[in-house]
Amino acid sequence: MNPTEVFCPNMECLARGEVGKGNIKIHSQKEKRYKCKECKKTFAESKGTMYYRIHKIKQEIDLVEVVITLLGNGCPLQAIVKALKLDERTVSNWQNKAGQHCEKVHKEIVEKPRELGQVQCDEIRVKQQGAIVWMAMGIMVQTRLWLAGVISKNRDMGLISELMRKIRSCAKTGEILICVDGLVSYIRASYRAFRDKEKDDGQATRKFKVWSGLMIAQVVKQYSGKLLVGVQHRIVKGSLESVEKLITLSQGNGWINTSFIERLNATFRQRLSFLVRRGRALSKQSLSLHYSMFLVGTLYNFCTYHKSLRIKINGKYYPRTPAMASSITDHCWSVRSLLLFRIPPPPFSPPPLPKSLGRPRSLLGFFSLSSGPD
Repeated sequence: MNPTEVFCPNMECLARGEVGKGNIKIHSQKEKRYKCKECKKTFAESKGTMYYRIHKIKQEIDLVEVVITLLGNGCPLQAIVKALKLDERTVSNWQNKAGQHCEKVHKEIVEKPRELGQVQCDEIRVKQQGAIVWMAMGIMVQTRLWLAGVISKNRDMGLISELMRKIRSCAKTGEILICVDGLVSYIRASYRAFRDKEKDDGQATRKFKVWSGLMIAQVVKQYSGKLLVGVQHRIVKGSLESVEKLITLSQGNGWINTSFIERLNATFRQRLSFLVRRGRALSKQSLSLHYSMFLVGTLYNFCTYHKSLRIKINGKYYPRTPAMASSITDHCWSVRSLLLFRIPPPPFSPPPLPKSLGRPRSLLGFFSLSSGPD
């Protein structure tokens, strides 16, 4: 236990989220609890991690880490239950808790403004018991970073708008190329997401202005029945020279395509059995699907080397993860380090002073009226 590496998680504490300030001390070595000198509250060492309130982490083999590693790499839940002699509800609970934790890590680290270059988006049809849901995802082509994922009952404007909103939170203002399929909703959703209010010129209402560096390209597949007969490439917004420039910077060569997001879809289909085409597995609940998506996506970003991202230095190849290629981290995370990652709360800020009601009374006038002859 090292109190210099821990922060107080109490939201009402004046020193919350501060590391190395000397306000944390060891409260119980046996029970692994810390105490904050500022708010006098105690908290467990696992507070803020996926292991919080899980009582099977002191075994010879970290069973939780093994289970999450297997789940995040495509091992069926029933196989884990049978091989490790666990209850199915326990494994499902661990999967959901790991997904919740990974979602927090993703929002804290990945959803930060950066230069994206080319972004590709696509949707996956997911089978549920008696229903169909849609999973829309986006990827940064240059670093293969999984940017966002959204689940909805309908493949409509709401699904695509939410996906574009999440991608916007990861983008800096500048040049960005959105490559999608022929779904019309992408065009309108992109215009809505990548725009800012104009500068205040004294008018009552300010208009929105679409980013000048926004480019949209589509890959429209033409079918005759179930047979693919042609592919049409369209540039909806942007010039030909600008589109070619971003494609060269992000993928080296080639033309407008959605092959990178399709390859990511294949990775998700491999690791989530209910995404397999013509398979028997079904997704029981949308919430579990949501957590499973973040579990697989975060493991893909931080814990999985990508062969196409390796770099050659002095004649030797060094592998990289999408997070390493995006300069988010400088090493490949283990599953344990991901599950133990703590997200500090925002620093404490005093509440604003209440606004005074009515006209303030003049002190000079008050004393002049209240004073009289002795």
